[in-house]
Amino acid sequence: MKKRLCSFLCIILILGLLPMIPARGEEVSLHGPSAILMESKTGTVIYEKSPDEVRSPASITKIMTLLLIFEALEEKQITLEEKVITSAHAKSMGGSQVFLEEGEEQTVDTLIKCIAVASGNDASVAMAEHIAGSEEAFVEMMNQKAVEMGLENTHFVDCCGLSASDDHHTSARDVALMSKELITRFPQVFTYTTIWMEDITHVTKKGESIFTLSSTNKLLKQYPYANGLKTGSTDKAKYCLSATAEKDGIQLIAVVMGAPDHKVRFQDCQTLLNYGFAKAHFYEDRQETGFVPLPVDGGVVEELSISYESAFTYLDLEGNDLSKVNKEERLPQRVLAPINKGDKVGEAVYFLGEKKIGSVAIVADEAVAKAGISDCFKKVWIKWLLGKEKM
Repeated sequence: MKKRLCSFLCIILILGLLPMIPARGEEVSLHGPSAILMESKTGTVIYEKSPDEVRSPASITKIMTLLLIFEALEEKQITLEEKVITSAHAKSMGGSQVFLEEGEEQTVDTLIKCIAVASGNDASVAMAEHIAGSEEAFVEMMNQKAVEMGLENTHFVDCCGLSASDDHHTSARDVALMSKELITRFPQVFTYTTIWMEDITHVTKKGESIFTLSSTNKLLKQYPYANGLKTGSTDKAKYCLSATAEKDGIQLIAVVMGAPDHKVRFQDCQTLLNYGFAKAHFYEDRQETGFVPLPVDGGVVEELSISYESAFTYLDLEGNDLSKVNKEERLPQRVLAPINKGDKVGEAVYFLGEKKIGSVAIVADEAVAKAGISDCFKKVWIKWLLGKEKM
């Protein structure tokens, strides 16, 4: 009896620790005041709760900081191997830090780890100064990027989220959009955000010392599909989290802001992610090559190679059978020169039953100039020669 009772209690305890998965059509029960669940490839919002409420973001500010760092890497403004020197200002940052000393040198790669894993405020400021010359100039870049992305509820005062100013704010929707931009454009960020623990070496005038980076994102241990992204907490912001997870080819972003404690933000995000994975089904068509070239009239060449402008993606939330998706390629029999590379020449239209679910442009792979008199004469001459050879 004792063994059976112990087994029963263990099962009850385990079930109590697991987040409930809402059935399709059920309302999601969250404790945080503001949240959103988004699929990353299509940007489809699966669930939202006061998503545009303006709130203090705390360290999830660093999502934008990381985005600008990876843009600088893409533009070859910086490299992962180059050294960054810590300033007195960067060293002075409080809150979460990796205890960089003034004058200490670390690589860009190491500082990205310090930001993504341990949420180092000192590392964030060091990188901001390295890229823009000062934190203030970097914050201007952050705000400019927010405008470019159409983040209507976002404005930054610093690059790490320590500020308690009312001018430093965002919303759950804007955080999800920042997160989407970061992980879709720069999926290599996951090599950093999936680190649970890793040592770095401080080299200063005092000598060498080892410091262990420990992830602030406990979902990496609590949730099997978690792969990012960023936590944040201050007295003003309370507890925030932008959590990313991937399962069966579906990448979800769950954002919770203003949760009352750290446990609630993780529980709420798990609830959202479980709900999304239970509800969402993803369809993707990547056929970008294999077309028969289109005949060209009046061009310097007689055929035009074509391809899909992009892959087609569709997120179904209704439980439909996506194996029944079909497409119709709509192309002209011939095209007329001149043609620019990238010009739309047709489209692939996708249907689920009788319902149109989207389309993708079919575009020219190359430019075709309009043929002049000399080009026409050349074509006639070549055809005459070929005909003569066959005689």
